[in-house]
Amino acid sequence: MVKQYTLGQIVNALGGKVIGDETTLIVRVSSLRNAQSGDVCFIHDPKYLKELSECQASAYVLSVKDANLTNLPRIIADNPYAYFAKVSTLLNPPLKPHLGIAESAVVDVSTCIPTSCSIGALAVVGQNVVLGENVVIGSGCVIENNVTIADNSRLEPNVTIKHHSVIGRNCHIFPGAVIGSDGFGYAQESGTWLKIPQVGRVVLHDNVDVGANSTIDRGALDDTIIEEGVKLDNLIQIGHNCVIGAHTVIAGCTGIAGSAKIGKYCKIGGAAMILGHLEITDHVTISPGSMITRSLLVADTYTALMPFQSHKKWLNTAAKIRHLELLSDKIKSLEKDIALLKSS
Repeated sequence: MVKQYTLGQIVNALGGKVIGDETTLIVRVSSLRNAQSGDVCFIHDPKYLKELSECQASAYVLSVKDANLTNLPRIIADNPYAYFAKVSTLLNPPLKPHLGIAESAVVDVSTCIPTSCSIGALAVVGQNVVLGENVVIGSGCVIENNVTIADNSRLEPNVTIKHHSVIGRNCHIFPGAVIGSDGFGYAQESGTWLKIPQVGRVVLHDNVDVGANSTIDRGALDDTIIEEGVKLDNLIQIGHNCVIGAHTVIAGCTGIAGSAKIGKYCKIGGAAMILGHLEITDHVTISPGSMITRSLLVADTYTALMPFQSHKKWLNTAAKIRHLELLSDKIKSLEKDIALLKSS
């Protein structure tokens, strides 16, 4: 059944201020381009004014400074983007799972499942697992021995939580994620590689999201720690012994090598690469595709990219790059010659 609210009801629930008809009925959230009657859209930049003039939405979410961009009904909010997210959540609440344990699930007798929990079909729950209230384990999940999952956390289908991992409250782990697999640790002896047992854990603090098919390796000795409020996109690799600071967000396809320490409130763009044993301070932004090869101890935006070119031009650029050392030596020699000429 579709949920619908008037603007007045939305403001009563979420705050903000209505300008115009409070009884305007809202059924959906929408983009400006595809909006129809019954939709609400948000605008956070006047550059969308042209799209606004052609939009068919019934109402808008605007900031105080943009309140007069339209005469249609609108909600005024301090942060239209965040407010829009709240409206979307209000209109699209998550489906309530069936409580209890599915017949095809395999749950060890040593695990106590609160009656408020949901264990999906074909899920496997190992020995001495501790589940909090309202935990949802999706179909096909594997929860190994001695795992702890706190209240209100949700595992989508086919998530694997390896032994001794700790999942905090209100975490959301999306399909295919693997938490606590062995880190990449080997020692070389006589031309062969000896595997180093990975005896640390993975610890997720409260309110962490882990995207689909992302992996977080357990520590070699110390724990791998994902602090409160961290949001990880899909297809991210976090190596053993890493620490990801509170409220940092990391976009898809990023790779973070072992023992890197990322600060709080960092923003890491997609496909970034961060080498191991580095330290990144709080409030750092890393541009997409950047390779970070040294510690970043000053809060700033960092970019390590070569602008794209046609292949022919890139080959020319690459050839010049290969000769930079020779060019540098020539410049130094010329500088010496010029200095001698000036002195004479």
